[in-house]
Parts: sequence; structure tokens; C-alpha cells
Amino acid sequence: MAPSFHSRPFLSRFALLCLSVLSMRSLVASEPYLTLDYYASSCPSVLEIVRTEMECAVLSDPRNAAFILRLHFHDCFVQGCDGSVLLDDTITLQGEKKASTNIHSLGGFRLIDRIKNKLESECPGIVSCADILTVAARDAVILVGGPYWDVPLGRKDSTAANYDLANTNLPTADEGLLSIISKFLYQGLSVTDMVALSGAHTIGMARCENFRERIYGDFKLTSGNNPVSNTYLSNLKSICPANGGGEDNTAGMDYVTPNYFDNSFYHLLLKGEGLLNSDQELYSSAFGFQTKQLVKKYAADSIAFFQQFSDSMVKLGNITNADSSSTGEVRKNCRFVNT
Repeated sequence: MAPSFHSRPFLSRFALLCLSVLSMRSLVASEPYLTLDYYASSCPSVLEIVRTEMECAVLSDPRNAAFILRLHFHDCFVQGCDGSVLLDDTITLQGEKKASTNIHSLGGFRLIDRIKNKLESECPGIVSCADILTVAARDAVILVGGPYWDVPLGRKDSTAANYDLANTNLPTADEGLLSIISKFLYQGLSVTDMVALSGAHTIGMARCENFRERIYGDFKLTSGNNPVSNTYLSNLKSICPANGGGEDNTAGMDYVTPNYFDNSFYHLLLKGEGLLNSDQELYSSAFGFQTKQLVKKYAADSIAFFQQFSDSMVKLGNITNADSSSTGEVRKNCRFVNT
């Protein structure tokens, strides 16, 4: 029998999970002492420079929008939005790029390097890599049709990375709903934030290894036996063989409008066609009593989705780490701490 929302043992366990997560949380998605005019006098051209470079990059390859948005998310979920994900490995520092959750899924590093070089020429030693990435993520969304939001600025770059947290803090493609919820709560983000931010999967690609379990698992069960879904599933299986191989083959997480930011992602979940297990769980999980209603809401109302996505992205960008805020720096090169 499927677990019930009204099951008292389940509710008790979930309540304990939430309390333990909140008591452990060291990152705070609020009051990071950021301001909208932080660079008004020290580097007034910062937003224009980031926007121009992002326009060129997305025009040349729309996938760059998804790369930068994902890079920002992966940065903020590991010791806050402090640019730690951008650091390369050195003799004295283990970066986060080779963590299992990052090694095959992140891109856009050279684009951030290019923006940083432009800003160092214009305003040397002023604009942090963490701020560059946060603004670039906002512009990435706008450039593929998504909403605008104001980005508070003034983040510092970390002088350390955390490989272990990169492996544990970030949600994975086959993770269960309750586990994913706990990871968002840990960051100070709500269930509503989680469902809205998952809508970022309306752009971008996923690798075969991240959706193999889904397409050879319960995809048919959630999508039903209809010709369109069956054709889609057959195409996915041709890309991603059951017995291994093709690990680097990719498919759009929103096959309807893969390069356009809209609410199509939620329509796919309603049809049971989410590419990743973790995405389809938002609608199909027996525990998704709140997430299912939010999926329906955002599928029916793109304005509501855009508004909540904007609000949730501000909260995501405001996740801070006390150490980086007090002892951080403005890196000269986003890949290395200053010497």
C-alpha cells in the first residue's frame, strides 16, 4: 500500500526531519548585507558588461544560459554563494569541480572567466566572482525568455572550497522527494522555493547516466500508454541504452521548448514525462501532497511561476556563509585564490 499523507508515523518522521535540518543549518538565505547599488560608484558599468557578454554567449549557443544557471545553483548549495565552485584544484586546495555531482554536469567556466577579465580591465579588484555568477544567472534566464529580478550585490569570494559538501548537499537525479526537500530546507529554502527552482529544468540537457534509471523504470507507469509518450520514450532509449554505454549522450529536460524559459516543464510533469526521477517525484510521489498542487499551479499559470521563480532566485542568491562574508576576498582570477 502506498504511504498516506494522513499516516501519523510518516508525519512524525517528516516533522523530526524538518526540525533536525533546521537546527543543523549554518547557511542562511536571508539578510546577507547585500545592496542593489553596491557597485554604483566603484564599478558603475558592471551590469552592462555582464549583460553584453551574456548576450554574445547565449546568442552563439543558447545552452550557455542553462550552464550558467546550473553553475550558480551548484555554487550556492555548497557553503553559500561565494564562488567556491569556480576554484580549480591546486596543491593546497581541493576544489568542487570533480565532485560526483559536478564533474560531468557543469559548464560555463570559460564564460565566467571572460566576464571577469572584462571587469578586471574596467574595475580591477572590485567585482567578486560570486557576484558575477549571480548576475550572469539572472541575465541567462532573461535572455531565453524568462523573468527579470533585481540582484542584491556585495558577495565576497571564498578562499576555500568544500569537495565533501558538494557530494552531499546537492540533489541528485534519482533522489527521493523527502531527501530533496530536506536539502532545500537546510539551505533555508521552502518547498515552494524547491518546486519553483526546479522549473529551471525547462532549459538545459541531462546526461544518459542521469535518466537511464527513469526511462527503464517507472516512466511508462507515470506517462501512461499513449502514442506521443511512447514515441518520446523510444527516442530516449535509442539515446541511452539499457546495458550501458552512451553515458555522455544527452537529452533536453524539456523536449518541447529546450532553449526557451517557460512553464512547459510543469506540463511534462502533469503528463508523467519528466526526464529525471527527481523531477517527476514533484508530481508523482506519494509524499508530494504540497508539491503536486504547486506543479499544477505553475502549469496553469506562467505568471505565477515567473513571480515565484524570481523571488526564489533572490533567496537562493542570498544564501551566505559567515566565513566567506567575514574573511572572503575579491579574486583576481575566479579559478584561484589571491596570493
